[in-house]
Amino acid sequence: MNDELSPEDELRLNVLFNTELKAVRIDESTMTLWALTPQGEASVPLKPTERADRYLKRVREQLSGHALGSPGGYPVHLTRWTRQSQSGLSVQHLAQLLLIAEEEAVVAVVHSPALTEELARYAWWCMPTIENARLMLMRDVVCRSTIGRMLAEYLIENLAFLHEDDVGILDTVAVMLYSGVLSDAERRAIWRRGGSRNSYYVAFLELQSDNLPGPRAARTDHPSVPQLAGNPYSTMLDKALSGQGQTFLATTGLVLERPEIQEVVNHTLNALANWCAPLRQLDEATRSAARAALLAAAPQFESECDALDALAAADADSVRPIFLKTTAIGSLMRRKIQPVVTPLLDAIAALRRQS
Repeated sequence: MNDELSPEDELRLNVLFNTELKAVRIDESTMTLWALTPQGEASVPLKPTERADRYLKRVREQLSGHALGSPGGYPVHLTRWTRQSQSGLSVQHLAQLLLIAEEEAVVAVVHSPALTEELARYAWWCMPTIENARLMLMRDVVCRSTIGRMLAEYLIENLAFLHEDDVGILDTVAVMLYSGVLSDAERRAIWRRGGSRNSYYVAFLELQSDNLPGPRAARTDHPSVPQLAGNPYSTMLDKALSGQGQTFLATTGLVLERPEIQEVVNHTLNALANWCAPLRQLDEATRSAARAALLAAAPQFESECDALDALAAADADSVRPIFLKTTAIGSLMRRKIQPVVTPLLDAIAALRRQS
């Protein structure tokens, strides 16, 4: 078995090694090595002298020997390590990982807390995938840069390719909202996708519950909610009957009526729990006193207070005993969670009912 590269490839690689390399990738379908330099892209058509996979292994060994001083190739243990915290890696080491044409090494860079804007650009050049775009947009240094905008545009363009991947939709929309790089028009466009796949709504409910696109009208009796300082029922009623509150409740109801997977249910219930935080954070005695004070000022809101109590009691733990016993999705899952979801839908209906 030949242990050497072809003379042409050996020469071309040595020429590359004498340039200022920023990143390297290999297109295995065309057997082409691509290098990124300050002058732009350079390509090296590879001329295998043996089976392609074996030859590419030798090419990567050469790259690793040059970049890492490890002639044995990419350290295998990194494949188990890259998706964990790598707080000890320096920027210089991360830069070296982008020179060995190994996808797992690129993933290590993308996961690293030490990621910089420059390294993000090089990593994206090496491996432009949805997962990498999501991971990098979780870094503030990327969000604040022009590469952040580029990654967001890529994710928007590729949302359609997620089809029925509800987890992918959840993660992608969440990271775009978190990054803060979306325009108002883009936020509205993503929100409208929820009309055909309600998992698009969930990240909005979790991250922007008080700033949802296209708010509905407030309930007509919203102005009659007593403004009692420090009273959580006053705070929650004011929020629930407002335009944003009605939008949150209506959207939460739409998702809970027809979730497709367990993750959508869990995230939606946790979003509801966060929304009800003013009530959930209090002990029972304090809540009872606050409710009594609110109803003394506005007794017509008793059914709404009952509804708020029902919503405040729910979170992802409410369905955990069910999900621990089943992996059901779709209509079967919906039937199993009816005892939890139906009272919540009734409570939402009570809060949306015009007085």
